[in-house]
Amino acid sequence: MADLDPRLENHRRELTAYSYRMLGSAFEAEDAVQETLVRAWRNFARFDEGKAPLRSWLYGIATNVCLDMLRSAQRRARAMDLGPASALGTPLGAPLPENRWLLPIPDGRVLPGEGDPAELAVARETIRFAFVAALQRLAPRQRAVLILREVLRWRADEVAALLGGTVASVNSALQRARATLRAVAPDPAEPFRPLDEEQRDLLARYIDAFERYDVDELTSLLHEDATMAMPPFAWWLRGRDQIAAALRGADGFCHGSRMVATMANGFPAYGQYVPDPDRGGHRPWALVVLDVAGGRITGTTSFLEAERLFPLFGLPARPPMSSGPPLRITAEGSPAEREPAP
Repeated sequence: MADLDPRLENHRRELTAYSYRMLGSAFEAEDAVQETLVRAWRNFARFDEGKAPLRSWLYGIATNVCLDMLRSAQRRARAMDLGPASALGTPLGAPLPENRWLLPIPDGRVLPGEGDPAELAVARETIRFAFVAALQRLAPRQRAVLILREVLRWRADEVAALLGGTVASVNSALQRARATLRAVAPDPAEPFRPLDEEQRDLLARYIDAFERYDVDELTSLLHEDATMAMPPFAWWLRGRDQIAAALRGADGFCHGSRMVATMANGFPAYGQYVPDPDRGGHRPWALVVLDVAGGRITGTTSFLEAERLFPLFGLPARPPMSSGPPLRITAEGSPAEREPAP
């Protein structure tokens, strides 16, 4: 669609954020937005802004596209939503299909580059894994109502007009959605705040220790109740000691890894590259997403579908050659250039 009207293209980022919250997959969200814009483009000549604003019209199309996609979809989840923590030594088991997993999305695809700091913080909160995972527990229509009312702050009559219902039905769906969220996520996550100097130093120390594979240093930076997961396996661990034992028993696979910084779902993330004995250098292995709170790493999730995820995040096929420290994250939460070696 090389000739797509700029007025449609201008809404791509917010429609992607909306579709991601609905669907829980960056790939499906992009498919949904592409279909939304195709439908809008085909019908744009007949669009009447006197009847509805362009933004509302596009959200109506996007909602219908997402609801269609969700008719036969399985609920996406995190590893910890699928069962209790694994015991150390438990086999990984068979990988689960991609449609079972809540998948990450680059911040740049869904978050505005600038704006009111308070609004940006709310936007980041509502793409975090815990919130999006909780949304997946809702019926699709309830999901749409809650996102439109609570996240995007639409009025009840606007949502009713979009969904073709009544204000009473919208309010009822919102009440049921809120009750479900309270039941599945009673403890709210720590509010998002921009990375400060202490957190950036923590991340730098963690990545440096990981690249050296210094397990003692790594685990000293973990919270005592930290979690570790590796989708597409349902296997996951809880507890610093459990994670330390697993890292020591990894047969040296991650020794010599290189890490390249990015951002995913409002979290610092890193493309992990492992040594490639066949071709030399390093090859993509996993997208590692870190959760940071209270001066410690509280969770690590390594998404092993590197072949699909690295292009989505703009990560290179091979890590940059440098003898300097790993890429770092700026105070605003974006990756910075690798600092030169002293």
